[in-house]
Amino acid sequence: MIEENKKDNLIEIIGLKKYFSVKEGFLKTNYVKAVDDVTLYIKKGETLGLVGESGCGKTTLGRTILRLHEPTEGKIIYDGKDITKEDMLPYRRKMQIIFQDPYASLNPRMTVGDIIGEPLDIHKLYSNKKERQEKIYSLLEIVGLNKEHANRFAHEFSGGQRQRIGIARALAVEPEFIVCDEPISALDVSIQAQVVNMLEDLQRERGFTYLFIAHDLSVVKHISNRIGVMYLGHLVELTRSKELYKKPLHPYTKTLLSAIPIADPKASRERNRIVLQGDIPSPLNPPSGCTFRTRCPYATDECKETAPQLKEYENGHFVACHNLDKIK
Repeated sequence: MIEENKKDNLIEIIGLKKYFSVKEGFLKTNYVKAVDDVTLYIKKGETLGLVGESGCGKTTLGRTILRLHEPTEGKIIYDGKDITKEDMLPYRRKMQIIFQDPYASLNPRMTVGDIIGEPLDIHKLYSNKKERQEKIYSLLEIVGLNKEHANRFAHEFSGGQRQRIGIARALAVEPEFIVCDEPISALDVSIQAQVVNMLEDLQRERGFTYLFIAHDLSVVKHISNRIGVMYLGHLVELTRSKELYKKPLHPYTKTLLSAIPIADPKASRERNRIVLQGDIPSPLNPPSGCTFRTRCPYATDECKETAPQLKEYENGHFVACHNLDKIK
């Protein structure tokens, strides 16, 4: 399911798996299959949105692509080169992350100037102290802060300002690919739009490629070119943003979209709200076959026995489901 025109792909992951070992007693070890056989591509300059319930593996997938977690199996290809086992230091300049929690991701003992300047120091991206300082001031200006903020500490800022500092730190090394790991979920609603608009402006100006991880489907629709839906470590649907909202195919995707709040009370009452039965299974002991079958109204014996593969149902619309013909 990798795009045929590979020269347009910045990121390709093939059969990517990330399992975490969990001790159960003295001798037994079990595994959490956080990411289980995911294959996808991200084109240069596009935003791929990634959605799903908490614990479905979105963040783990993003961090494994950056090799902040080492993959258990599979390949990570960056701009045509397999980097699964490469030294990552040269790629740290090209691949960055904006973390979810702006309160936990910034060192409280460092000034804002040193937080932003640290990647400049690691990669030796300046020739003297004056140039370093000018770059820090420039980065602060890009994210809507001013140079006076450079000498202050992270705890002196609001959540939205801290996230801007985190974005400035990610931009310091002039990356090509940025994993946005739920970058607005910890922010006030009034600040979320500002941060999203800033990310879009930066993409237009600098040609960034984003993996935008979120659970707010309305935000993902706004910012993404294509959207992938994850459930319990698996990619269950992947297509263009407008197509996903207009014609969702997987029953799990239909459920997620039916939960989006609508401002119009009349339209909200008339909408068919889909409520899933039961809770998401434990990733320590996932169901056999299709992991969604325990909550799916269309599940059959085939779903219990065989895991569905992600296949192209229509042009550019990929779905992993045995029973698409039964789903209305």
